[in-house]
Amino acid sequence: MLDAVVVGAGPNGLTAAVELARRGFSVAVFEARDTIGGGARTEELTLPGFRHDPCSAAHPLGINSPAFRALPLERYGLEWLQPELPMAHPFTDGTAAVLSRSVAETAASFGARDAGAYRRLVEPFLPKWDTLARDFMSLPLTALPRDLVTLARFGLVGLPPSTWLMRRFHDERAKALFAGLVAHVMAPLSGFATGAIGLVFALAAHARGWPVARGGSQSISDALAAYLKDLGGTVHTDYEVKRLDDLPPARAYVFDTSPTALARIAGLGRYYDGYRYGPGVFKVDYALDGPVPWTAPEARAAGTVQIGASSVEIGTALRAASREGRAPDKPFMITVQPSVVDPTRAPEGKQVFWAYGHVPSGWDGDLTDALERQLERFAPGFRDRVLARATAGPPELAARNANYVGGDIGSGAVTGLQILLRPKLSLSPYGTPHPAVFICSSATPPGPGVHGMSGHNAAKAVWRRLRQQQA
Repeated sequence: MLDAVVVGAGPNGLTAAVELARRGFSVAVFEARDTIGGGARTEELTLPGFRHDPCSAAHPLGINSPAFRALPLERYGLEWLQPELPMAHPFTDGTAAVLSRSVAETAASFGARDAGAYRRLVEPFLPKWDTLARDFMSLPLTALPRDLVTLARFGLVGLPPSTWLMRRFHDERAKALFAGLVAHVMAPLSGFATGAIGLVFALAAHARGWPVARGGSQSISDALAAYLKDLGGTVHTDYEVKRLDDLPPARAYVFDTSPTALARIAGLGRYYDGYRYGPGVFKVDYALDGPVPWTAPEARAAGTVQIGASSVEIGTALRAASREGRAPDKPFMITVQPSVVDPTRAPEGKQVFWAYGHVPSGWDGDLTDALERQLERFAPGFRDRVLARATAGPPELAARNANYVGGDIGSGAVTGLQILLRPKLSLSPYGTPHPAVFICSSATPPGPGVHGMSGHNAAKAVWRRLRQQQA
């Protein structure tokens, strides 16, 4: 009998397996697809030699993850590559605000009226970022806070809606960039704790940047799997699990799946019926015949580029997708251009480009034209650079990754109390009514992102249970 079986070989499932194997438990991972990776994969989606990330591409939370930083992943091939600028937010006049490693450079890009306000916002937290990140990403009570005072101060700033926090700024440059940071998790700007979301992304950039992984996001998953195998764990691919009886006997079963799938497989009935999924995304991967022709010079040097002319335009796009049930006319876009720092991703002189906009859950339309019209506003002539494109709306994304219910790449709405208390209102979110069954996906705290912390936190709950059994 194995100590633990993990279902799903995404970053959280692999991290949970590694954490258990490091503590001497026997572990096996079972993955439905024929390759590992979940939200951290790399594939040739368009033309030969163009290596695309079907989901996550830039990793501010990955390089800042307490779980990943404690593992020797660099020994197993993971190399973080830092673009000249972590992120740029261009405007239609050819200028851009930037999120730089430097607080001063970032503040200066906002203009004189908002530079001081931004420095006062982030500088108190930056020296204590590592402790704050560990406390923030370990919530709820998987570990006692190491700096309760700083965490409380962060909560006072971040728990109100981001619209409150943005009142600190006078001009649109700072407001639009910060609104875009919040929109990375597809949360309406007026939602609870959305200020904290934007602040975490900003602090992560100042602390360690927004890197890409050399060769693609698959490198993260491959490094975790290689380390797991060295620890004695095993990984089985092309193995779909429909019920617990499909798995070998084990003392614990850990699911890197959606709550919906877990309830079906483990026979938990309607236990997660109250869990809410968020809007979906429409994603396009491009093979380009050269760099994106951004008007703003800063965007040409940035790994990630946010597209939204103003905070009002961004808020309107989010409301359309999340509340009004329609695709926005001017979608807010997140784009990543790995080739600015990683030449291995495309043939010489060519580039890969990654872009998505928000759409309603399950939406089956085609947003390609709207996305490209938005891009042409900030990069005239973009369409002329396109060699090939691979599109994926909510149905295609859900078919590729069953955790993306309705095309929700966050595996659950990041709104209301579900931002912090997911998938149930419980101090033990990784446990279930079945004493041997646990959940470790992005549907558990701290939520979406390639950071492995949901798997790390769940593994703590599992090994405590296993040690109780041994005692």
